[in-house]
Amino acid sequence: MSYSNADTGDKPADPYKAENKSEPELKEKIEGLVSFIESCKYGMMTTRIASSGLLVSRCMALAAREGGGIDLLFHTNTESGKTNDLESDPKINIAFLDGEGQWASISGEASIVTDRDVVRKYYSPGLKAWLGDLGDGKHDGGPEDPRIGVIKVNAITATYAVTTRNFIGRNIEVAKGTITGKAPNVNKLREISEAELSQWRKENS
Repeated sequence: MSYSNADTGDKPADPYKAENKSEPELKEKIEGLVSFIESCKYGMMTTRIASSGLLVSRCMALAAREGGGIDLLFHTNTESGKTNDLESDPKINIAFLDGEGQWASISGEASIVTDRDVVRKYYSPGLKAWLGDLGDGKHDGGPEDPRIGVIKVNAITATYAVTTRNFIGRNIEVAKGTITGKAPNVNKLREISEAELSQWRKENS
């Protein structure tokens, strides 16, 4: 089922997408996504609140990547609200945005990993500042603190847009579009399907 409010005949109803969609080889699509994610470091994690069903987003620092770079790992306090959300509904979205207007959106399913070997592997001393030392010899913010876990996001689909022009070039394209009615070509808009991500993960993990 889809929503439509117009009949544009043989003309694209979304000319921006038609003009900017880019379909290179899978390797180029994945490498472009991974490179952009690495440049951002911070993403917005969206989950569904267990008690209300509403969506909530919070800023998260990317801890690591697996699956050939497409599966994302984040540190978490297992006693925080987001772990309750994910226990109720593991569907998740991670969004990245930079100051140039480039963006990426990764949809997937999350798991909460508390295996101490995994926690130790990705542990960062900076976590101590966020969890604190409760002074009981156990909850000290160190790698053995049971509150520290890892949220692993298994990517299912991804969409991203990276710019093809500098600031001046983009403004010129937009100005031309305003005058001519032709959608500006300013981005490489790329979509990566579930099948493509599965193929990449299988070949590169």
